[in-house]
Amino acid sequence: MSTRSRAVLLSAVAAALALTLSACGDGGTSGGGGNTNFVTGNNGIATAAPGKRAPAPDLSGKTIDGRTLDVADYKGQVVVINVWGSWCGPCREEAQYFSTVSKQYQGKGVQFVGINTRDTSTTPAIAFEKEHGIGYPSLYDPTGRLMLRFKKGTLNPQLIPSTLVIDKHGKVAARALEALDDTSLLKMLKPVLAEK
Repeated sequence: MSTRSRAVLLSAVAAALALTLSACGDGGTSGGGGNTNFVTGNNGIATAAPGKRAPAPDLSGKTIDGRTLDVADYKGQVVVINVWGSWCGPCREEAQYFSTVSKQYQGKGVQFVGINTRDTSTTPAIAFEKEHGIGYPSLYDPTGRLMLRFKKGTLNPQLIPSTLVIDKHGKVAARALEALDDTSLLKMLKPVLAEK
């Protein structure tokens, strides 16, 4: 193999490795640098003050079980959006906490919605939800088009997993770009739920 061929092969392997490592988030955060109107705390949770929040984009489509869902139908409730994939290790770690907290807050003005992304069929997604006791709906977004609807410079999902809390007025109040446990999830949820 020539030196040039080795260099090309090494570059291709490095690019493939970089893509593989970025396929599932590591808990890093994208902090609110510049004029973003949000602040990222040292706990990895970014928040926006009520007057500085951007509206959530249209998040509607088919769920993994074939139903139609529009997140806008939940306006007036706090909505917790969790972006996940059945193939994502950190998503598997946090699933038990989302299952537990969603059940604790059922009927208390909170609606959980998943966005399943990068699964090429719904079969592994349905199996994931069954295995982890997820009882709330998940939009099926195999290509990531729903994630791209969030405007740049806002609290948008940039990694998998990502979690967003949308306030009662349909605006994005908080975001985490890492797997969450129940304590971290409640730190995001409770302040937004307490708002008038």
